[in-house]
Amino acid sequence: MRILRVTARQLASWEKAGLVAAAESYSFFDLLQIKKVRDLCARKVRPAVIRQSLDAMLKQVAGMENPLLEAGAYTAGHHRVAFRHNGKLVEPIAGQFMFDFSPKERVITSPTSTPSHKPELVSTSAAELFARGITLEEDPGAQLEAIDTYQKVLEMEPDHAAAHINLGTLYYNRQDYGQAEKHYRCAIQIDSRYSLAYFDLGNVLDETGRVTEAIQTYKTALQLAPTYADAHYNLALAYEKIKEPRHALKHWRAYVKLDSSGPWAIHARNQIQRILQADGLKLVHSSRRD
Repeated sequence: MRILRVTARQLASWEKAGLVAAAESYSFFDLLQIKKVRDLCARKVRPAVIRQSLDAMLKQVAGMENPLLEAGAYTAGHHRVAFRHNGKLVEPIAGQFMFDFSPKERVITSPTSTPSHKPELVSTSAAELFARGITLEEDPGAQLEAIDTYQKVLEMEPDHAAAHINLGTLYYNRQDYGQAEKHYRCAIQIDSRYSLAYFDLGNVLDETGRVTEAIQTYKTALQLAPTYADAHYNLALAYEKIKEPRHALKHWRAYVKLDSSGPWAIHARNQIQRILQADGLKLVHSSRRD
């Protein structure tokens, strides 16, 4: 799931929670659902709570099959999920209607059409355009079209944080770091609790040599999402760059706890061993000198 920057561990946990269907390949609407789950989790909503919210919503709305695709998903108080359906905002676990005072709380608006529609159809709403952008991102030859699609989303909904994130990533992959930074900062301005935006901004800052700023930005991402494995990994790398191995050690260890079997875990373990051995040699040398 490189296109959505979702780890195998995350995907497995969401499959276990019944939020994502296990599959070897994913359809257009599967990708949209996975992205919504990812964005909700980035806002510190636990998978179990998302599952509870979905089940409660299905009981309340007859005929609804998939609330994440058929209703707008929002974060609510106490790290819960609210859905917009038929013009009303409802928190299904409590069974309460809510006043929508903050449109910036929107995680991602959903297509009002049912999943039977094909992505090739002409997109008429920001949600449909956004979903099409996700599909275009998978095609290496359609990156410019994906950029144009997300820009159209932002013309319709300037406060669409997820569109800014995806657009920033497309520019980042093209090494247009100025544009990437602009869109990541826009996403943060729209939603200051969006841990993924801070993580992505940290990558730009690191890539452009502003390592100290990158460290602070990764730290913010981790304050919002302490189990964000990739943020621990990149923060450890950043500390290594400024020659602070002991600070790096803490985050290498945190990464290994969160991802014990992935390909990057091997590198993290090697770094842990190297730092500990170096510290041991320093202690031995110091004791001999004393």
